[in-house]
Amino acid sequence: MHRTFEAAAIVREKTAQAVQILKENKIDLWITFVRETTQVKDPILDLLLGFDLTWPSALMIHKSGATVAIVGRYDVPNVERLGAYARVIGYDESFQQFLVAEIERLNPRRTAINYSESDPAADGLTYGMFRLLSRALAATPYAARLVSAEAVIAALRGRKTATEIARIKAAVERTEAGIAQLKPLIHPGVGDVEIADFLHNFLNENGYGSSWEWEYCPVVTVGPDSAVGHAMPAGLRAKAGHLVHIDFGISCYGFVSDLQRTWYLREAGETTVPAEIRHAWDATTAALEAGRAALKPGMRGWEVDAVARRTLVEAGYPEFKHAFGHHIGRTAHDGATVLGPKWERYGNSIEGMVEEGNVFAIELGVSVPGRGYIGREENVVVTNNGAEYLSHFQEHLWLV
Repeated sequence: MHRTFEAAAIVREKTAQAVQILKENKIDLWITFVRETTQVKDPILDLLLGFDLTWPSALMIHKSGATVAIVGRYDVPNVERLGAYARVIGYDESFQQFLVAEIERLNPRRTAINYSESDPAADGLTYGMFRLLSRALAATPYAARLVSAEAVIAALRGRKTATEIARIKAAVERTEAGIAQLKPLIHPGVGDVEIADFLHNFLNENGYGSSWEWEYCPVVTVGPDSAVGHAMPAGLRAKAGHLVHIDFGISCYGFVSDLQRTWYLREAGETTVPAEIRHAWDATTAALEAGRAALKPGMRGWEVDAVARRTLVEAGYPEFKHAFGHHIGRTAHDGATVLGPKWERYGNSIEGMVEEGNVFAIELGVSVPGRGYIGREENVVVTNNGAEYLSHFQEHLWLV
């Protein structure tokens, strides 16, 4: 249990931060309503609690600073020890009377609940739990005062505290250490399975988790026949003249990283990188840096994406078929503002505003015919002046 409570300080920071965010959004009360979270887990629970709950439970934060947790009897000691909720109410047979009583006591005009059409990190309230909540409030005026908590959750996940940034940076540093150990393995003839197995062993030996699904973390592309994207290793091998690329991240201390790195395997007698590869590398560098330069507080997500996308296209390459950037934090895709284009699949997430304290993975890439894929991805933190690298920027293509 002691490992769970290592995160208690961050939970207290985030619940306190939520109070100011509620005021900014003119929301009186925010309710996170869950049950059996080992089965279906609201993504915000890691920030507001840090461990699982079993019976129907409500975590309530009011703009006044009042915090209330209504949980099953057997969860009360854990919630009390957390120190984030001033009022912890346990129940045995029915939560409804306690929930209604607390809402009536707080008397909110606007109550935010966790649903969203655009942000999966803000869409943690299941339909079944929504029906339970609606039924509990049916005889009260509060049923008609429910609004989406999307803006609250986006700000809370996006505005990383100093502690959160330090944890992400630690994950980045450990990821870079693992990638550095790959160097002796990268040579003509190396297979995507070998690279993936090596990095999986690195994770196991150090007690780290993977930033996303184990089966394709890392993603490995070796030469032009590898699938680009979220593909698992396919048993392919690299040859001289090919590019080798990985997309890799680790999870440690509850936070993650997300980086991409690329090597070129020189052919016999080559002393320089072939022109088509050098041009692609320079173009991706320029586009990544243009996007980073645009990544400042006050910019909307789509505006940042447009700068990077335009820079790459103007260099003669097709636009990448994904967003330029996404938040990282507790997860590799940490919700909130997406630095993406105005495509239907991104909904209104691209309209979010970049804020100081946001931590993004920024990424793009180019396929070079007959050679393979150049993937660029770095992790940055937004300051009041712009975006600073948390990772060590891969300035040059790594040559083998």
